[in-house]
Amino acid sequence: MTLALFDLDHTLLSGDSDVLWCEFLIRHGQVPADWRERNAHMEAGYRSGTVSVAAFSDFYASLLAGHDAAFWAPWRERFLHDEVLPRIPPAARALVARHRDAGHRLVLTTATNRLIAEPTAAALGFAQLIATELEQSGGRYTGRTTGTLNMREGKVARLQAWLAALGEDATQALAQAHAYSDSANDLPLLQAVGFPVAVDPDERLLAHAQVHAWPVLRLPRDA
Repeated sequence: MTLALFDLDHTLLSGDSDVLWCEFLIRHGQVPADWRERNAHMEAGYRSGTVSVAAFSDFYASLLAGHDAAFWAPWRERFLHDEVLPRIPPAARALVARHRDAGHRLVLTTATNRLIAEPTAAALGFAQLIATELEQSGGRYTGRTTGTLNMREGKVARLQAWLAALGEDATQALAQAHAYSDSANDLPLLQAVGFPVAVDPDERLLAHAQVHAWPVLRLPRDA
């Protein structure tokens, strides 16, 4: 089955889930207001490639420390409806629908952690989500990640592991796969597939796409 791989943040979503989540928690008093500047620094650093994947992931994982999934459940549902769904433009939904209608296997692959990304994947009709995983101890989040981070080269490694678990030939599957992303951080994934598409790309990805004659897609966005 042909794979259709979608990045979430700044690709389907007009914004970054982790950054929006931090701002959402600050606004609702769950995180101190002085985290706002740190949040902005992390966003800028990750997009420019100057912040390591570990530092980025650990920063946002730390927001969840000390609580269990039940505590966060109502917050993440409110976040989904108040902050995420209004930022997913109709053109992004239509893009996903085209691949679904073509019978492709849809995969949402995101650097965002599973707690935040899972409701979004469900709302968009993705049966398969590959996300950064969070460490738990005694049922509570420790504030750390676990396993291979689903970022940069990690996206390819996680995808290959998932395909291997299904008994699929990863090389063949990726050669036939479509992948959509906005960021040069996803160049390892885009370079691994047969049909890469740059969606509203950052400067580095746009330059790469132009050199290699990749399609560049611009989605109408209100947010």
